[in-house]
Amino acid sequence: MSKLYFRYGAMNSGKSTALLQAAYNYEERGQQVLLAKPHIDTKGDNAIVSRLGVTRQVDFTIAPTDDVYDVFARERAKVFENTGLPVSCLLVDEAQFFSEAQVDDLLRIAIVESVPVLAYGIRTDFQTVAFPGSRRLLEIAHSLEELKTICRCGRKAVFNARTVGDDFIFDGDQVAIDGVDVGYQSLCGACYLDESGGVLNSGWRPKIDFSYGSAPDPDFA
Repeated sequence: MSKLYFRYGAMNSGKSTALLQAAYNYEERGQQVLLAKPHIDTKGDNAIVSRLGVTRQVDFTIAPTDDVYDVFARERAKVFENTGLPVSCLLVDEAQFFSEAQVDDLLRIAIVESVPVLAYGIRTDFQTVAFPGSRRLLEIAHSLEELKTICRCGRKAVFNARTVGDDFIFDGDQVAIDGVDVGYQSLCGACYLDESGGVLNSGWRPKIDFSYGSAPDPDFA
């Protein structure tokens, strides 16, 4: 049985680069792959863009209402018609933007169709709340792998902080694509709390204020 893999990390942890490397490794061995990303990810239009400067067009994008299982079946049929070869792997970038039902489709592709699915994405938004797609992947993926990066201070980065110009912001819609007006920095817990004034903004949960009373968490040291 093939597996669903979730490879996650904070911004700048090399997720897109790792995906493109995985695709290259398959193709170097004469195998066919399909690359996909959510339609909502407008960065690079229909391409996967690595921060190292490597880009590659995806084979298809997935709209919020798409049945991923059906779209995959259609695209796989095209590959077989054109090459006579089966698809050996489905690679998905920005998987956090999928719905829970679409993540379930990824699992079905891996199990029912015996095609490994490698999904790459971030766990949480700029308010430290899990994206629905990421939460579902953490629940059902066969394999979880963290891709690590470092904060500006040298510690391991775990959070994604949103910026507008030179300012950090902690309110707004969950989805805002990295671009001209909005940027992101990957921060460790200590630097995130420093920029947020000691507050973890959690949207639907009560705000947790760390600025009073308790001793520092050793995980943030």
